[in-house]
Amino acid sequence: MRTWKTYLLLTAALTLATSPAKADLLFWSTQAKPVEETQKMRDNVLAGFGETVDYQASDGGPWLTRIQAETQAGSGTIAVLGGLHGDFTSISANLADLGAVDLGGAAVNPNFMALGQLGSGEQKYLPWMQATYIMAANKKALPYLPAGADLNALTYDQLIAWSKAVAEATGGPKFGFPAGPKGLKHRFFQGYLLPSFAESTVTKFRSAEAEQAWTKFKDLWSYTNPASTGYGFLQEQLLTEEVWIAFDHTARLADAFNQKPDDFVAFPAPAGPAGRGFMPVVAGIAIPSTAPDMEKAKALVAYMLKPETQIATLRATNFFPVVDVTLPDDMPASVKASGAAIAAMTGAADAKPALLPMGLGEAGGKFNQVYIDTFERIVLANQDVRTVLDSQAEALRAIMKETGAPCWAPDKPSEGACPVD
Repeated sequence: MRTWKTYLLLTAALTLATSPAKADLLFWSTQAKPVEETQKMRDNVLAGFGETVDYQASDGGPWLTRIQAETQAGSGTIAVLGGLHGDFTSISANLADLGAVDLGGAAVNPNFMALGQLGSGEQKYLPWMQATYIMAANKKALPYLPAGADLNALTYDQLIAWSKAVAEATGGPKFGFPAGPKGLKHRFFQGYLLPSFAESTVTKFRSAEAEQAWTKFKDLWSYTNPASTGYGFLQEQLLTEEVWIAFDHTARLADAFNQKPDDFVAFPAPAGPAGRGFMPVVAGIAIPSTAPDMEKAKALVAYMLKPETQIATLRATNFFPVVDVTLPDDMPASVKASGAAIAAMTGAADAKPALLPMGLGEAGGKFNQVYIDTFERIVLANQDVRTVLDSQAEALRAIMKETGAPCWAPDKPSEGACPVD
């Protein structure tokens, strides 16, 4: 005859047999969401940590809801959080200070370390991985570089002079820009052009410095292939030699380097008077204050920044390292070329990171359209720069007031909606 004690033991045994083993550490992330990337994170990146890690990828909404619920409860199961810079901004107060974490000598990009403080004075997250936009050129263009120009430290004036020399030598404009319907032109204006001249994306949108930026871009457009208004992925035009010099996202240049690795070079975006503006897509790694085992969580964070782990992460996600690493020889040509350019750009003394827009919600499309309309009016329709900036600044100001979104780098932090001067 079975006793209640026997019944309870059988029930417990059945539960253990049918329930998955509880992971030591839950890594809750908005990144590496495709199934194949998630599995590579588990098998190829985290397997070497030495503790069982349950890597779970989530959309932004559920990701935020869960961490907020655990914070409100005062205890939780999440050991480590992974996300983009903007994912952390609303939960900064609930993140542990990682300033004392021993990174074992890993040389982490200082600009990204500063971003990880989220304006708090504490290291709220550590940089984890990055993607960005770069320049590429056919090696046939290199002999036409201006005298004394350093390909890894070009200015906008030098890029214009180079493009002009190539156009004159070849009989037509050879600079290519992703100005087509599917091109990422707005990211160039938001993250590269304006920050390089005005050290701003929003506040100084209509400033004298912004006026200078757009005037310079009009000069560059004089030597830009007019078919650029239809370009989306510049790798195609590089391969056909429609263009010899191009700007685009690393993923949209990859085929050119992989198909003809000996024909092309990658290099950083140019610099203006305010610095070398560039837009990093920065992912970070953080620890919630409710982490069940703070010491193990800190050990995992340190592990993620080891050079060998950063390389494994690159293989798994196509996001680049944020620490100084030497890439193995068996990496694809596009990775090696882009990686060197990204390292030179992000580590430059005049580097000026400009983050992706944050806090705009459904108004993100309208925000981007302001920059697209500005480009079309100034460059394509040849309207007066000052008149256009004054007009478009009103549209931008309305969006910022509507959303209440505070400023993001390179603009200075704001209380409430980011102002448009």
